[in-house]
Amino acid sequence: MNTWLARGLLLLLLAGVVVGGVFGYRALTRPPEQTYRTVKLDRGGIVAQVNATGTLSAHVTVQVGAQVSGRIAELDADFNSSVKKGQVIARLDPELFKAALAQSHANTIQASGVLAQAKATLDKDKKVSERAKQLHDEGLMSQQDFDNAMSQIAIDQAAVAAQAGQVEQSRAQERQGEINLAYCTIYSPIDGTVISRSVDVGQTVAASLQAPVLFTIAEDLHKMQVDTNVTEGDVGKLKDKMRATFMVDAYPNERFVGTIQQIRNAATTVQNVVTYDAVIEVENTELKLRPGMTANAKITYDRREDALRVPNAALRFHPPPALAASASAALAAVPPPVTSSSASPGEHARHHGASSAAPEGSASPRPHRGHGAPADPTVKVIWVMRGAQPVPVVVHVGLTDGTNTEVVSGEVQEGDEVVLELLSGDEPAHTGHAPSGNQPPRMRL
Repeated sequence: MNTWLARGLLLLLLAGVVVGGVFGYRALTRPPEQTYRTVKLDRGGIVAQVNATGTLSAHVTVQVGAQVSGRIAELDADFNSSVKKGQVIARLDPELFKAALAQSHANTIQASGVLAQAKATLDKDKKVSERAKQLHDEGLMSQQDFDNAMSQIAIDQAAVAAQAGQVEQSRAQERQGEINLAYCTIYSPIDGTVISRSVDVGQTVAASLQAPVLFTIAEDLHKMQVDTNVTEGDVGKLKDKMRATFMVDAYPNERFVGTIQQIRNAATTVQNVVTYDAVIEVENTELKLRPGMTANAKITYDRREDALRVPNAALRFHPPPALAASASAALAAVPPPVTSSSASPGEHARHHGASSAAPEGSASPRPHRGHGAPADPTVKVIWVMRGAQPVPVVVHVGLTDGTNTEVVSGEVQEGDEVVLELLSGDEPAHTGHAPSGNQPPRMRL
């Protein structure tokens, strides 16, 4: 009896070991359960903006220089001085120019005296020639003496003309001396404010190849402009009169508002980056803004007030290989993009019109459309939780603000949970940047 009992217990023990091994093997070989991070689709505003950096300046800025060389004898304006057009703002030492003017005046007087002497000689020789002609007619003067008397008249006339030119040259030098003396007094060319002074009293300035800058005067600091550098990829989105906002480091909690006054055609290339100057006009009634400040501008070129929004991280989600095939199949079922030559206006607006900025990222590789047609950049795949598993859904997207993108059409609605990243499972997690939506991401098993 004890033997049969021992055998039964042994058999039960062996059966338990076998059953436990089977269940343990199944537990070890079972695929790990995948965990996703999700967020709900919501509705809200999307504002598309172009970011640019620029420098503040006055509408008109004039650099006032000296046209003659000399020592600064007097400064009648300083930093932040308000000046009027025609106001004296500086004087150079005029003594050297006064001496040069006096010398030119003396040269003019001397040349005028020599001219008068030449004219007197001409008058005398004319009288001599008249007597010589009379004597020649009476046969009392030889032909040679008569010819010499007549030739002297021509010589005297040439001397008078040459000396008259010398007088004019002396007068021109005298006029130049007067102008140089006048340049010793420097006037403000405009009404404005002195924002820079580059010289001090006693300093010598040399106006040789170019005029040395003494002052920089801004015409009106109540109206200023921001010269922004907009990349060539964004300049096509901008137009005149568009609203722009910007901030400066001096007032980090204040936002200033302006409008685009002009988009200049001149391109600037720095390290193979091409930018264009978009001039933003701004009122500076409180004089808070100062020339030279760096402005970080945001120019709004489009907006949606009540858009169905999907985080851009959801557009960048890459599914595991086991699910990627379903995404490719979903994209393959989408019609090829409609071109402007074959599409009606309504169809073109449905495919392209809602997208004024291509959203970043792509859910999965898009198949080739065939016949050389490019893939539609507005067609994306997002992964929506249907029960416990994510399902690929093809959507048409529109405007983006860099964080969220507008869903124009697709089989999704507000409240649907979209996948942002794979947290755990048989594949490593693939993710983009974390979303910054209104609701926090949720964990979904």
